[in-house]
Amino acid sequence: MAQQKKLLQPELNMSFEMHTKTSPLRIMLFIHSLRGGGAERVAVDLAARWIANGHDVLLVTQTDASEDAYELNKQVQRISLKTAGFKGVLANLRRLYILRREIRRHRPDIVIGFMTTSSILAVLAASGISGCHVIATEHTHPPSQTLSGLWQKLRRYTYPKASKVITLTHGTEAWLEKHVPGSNIAVIPNAVHWPLENKEPVIQYVKAPGRKLLLGVGRLHHDKGFDLLIKAFASIAHLHPEWDLIILGEGDKREALQKQLEEAGMSSRISMPGRAGNMLAWSKMADIYVLSSRTEGLSNSLLEAMACGVPSVAFDCDTGPREIIRPDLDGVLVQPAEDEEALAAHLSALMFNQAKQVELGKRAIDVRDRFSMRRISGLWQQVFNEVLDHKKDGEKG
Repeated sequence: MAQQKKLLQPELNMSFEMHTKTSPLRIMLFIHSLRGGGAERVAVDLAARWIANGHDVLLVTQTDASEDAYELNKQVQRISLKTAGFKGVLANLRRLYILRREIRRHRPDIVIGFMTTSSILAVLAASGISGCHVIATEHTHPPSQTLSGLWQKLRRYTYPKASKVITLTHGTEAWLEKHVPGSNIAVIPNAVHWPLENKEPVIQYVKAPGRKLLLGVGRLHHDKGFDLLIKAFASIAHLHPEWDLIILGEGDKREALQKQLEEAGMSSRISMPGRAGNMLAWSKMADIYVLSSRTEGLSNSLLEAMACGVPSVAFDCDTGPREIIRPDLDGVLVQPAEDEEALAAHLSALMFNQAKQVELGKRAIDVRDRFSMRRISGLWQQVFNEVLDHKKDGEKG
């Protein structure tokens, strides 16, 4: 088993070629919505890649397609269950019935549940349907989730029944091995979204001559630790009068964070202009990227910043950054996590060291290869092959 896990992990410092079978598959992706978010964009990117590889892809959501924030490849069949917004056991039974009906109608070889509750529903909906294999996925680290006791019990029941459970990090893999025993786990990180594009919404920013930009990106949520980042920057701002901090994103902590930075007297040095889609432009302007998260799955924003050659600093939280950053080679990992004084010290040291910024930025772009879509889709194809080969072995037996 240990050998199998190693095989499913990308060798991040070596060239990667994956032998894949070319038989076309019918793949159904099930996710709550495409309203926006990291997992949603990963689903869209993978769907496009699998179409390019010759597979037939269907993408199923509970929400209506009119709410989509991401544009699907035109060859992906889009199915809306229109079951969003309803709560309770009866609502979930209705979702199961409708999803099972769609699985029977379209006869996919593989159903992939994106994120925890969608994965649980997918396993239950496909139960007993011949020839259909379900792959569950975890896109966040489970200890940071706010799942009800019922959903946690359902995860323990359903994941061992899935053909495979995909995690983004080894930390999440270890958690599932302990708390959801019997799961057949493989680690496949997200591919970096590259080349980065400028999309809506566009937030314009002109960096004044001589100014330096420290950039943070993410939901304005407790988990993202922007309160810690504001404290850290405020404590060193006087040492670096040419630097400004900009935090891009929206969320329920906006008011509290705005109050915090005003009380710190940082209104002229820290700003939160909202959620931006023109991330290529922002990455070109950023001098340092900072990830202050208390917890992460695998940070897409960190991957994107590094792919653009931005020297990056991140808390070494339980999962995520440590599987992207190679310390002091292509980025800086801050220990202990959630310690704003440690974050301030590491940021200040790098802000003073222009040569180190250049050095880290040059090596950071290695993530374009280390986490390339070609490599990640090869790992997915390996899982597909294993799942289908297991089915054939079972039929022979």
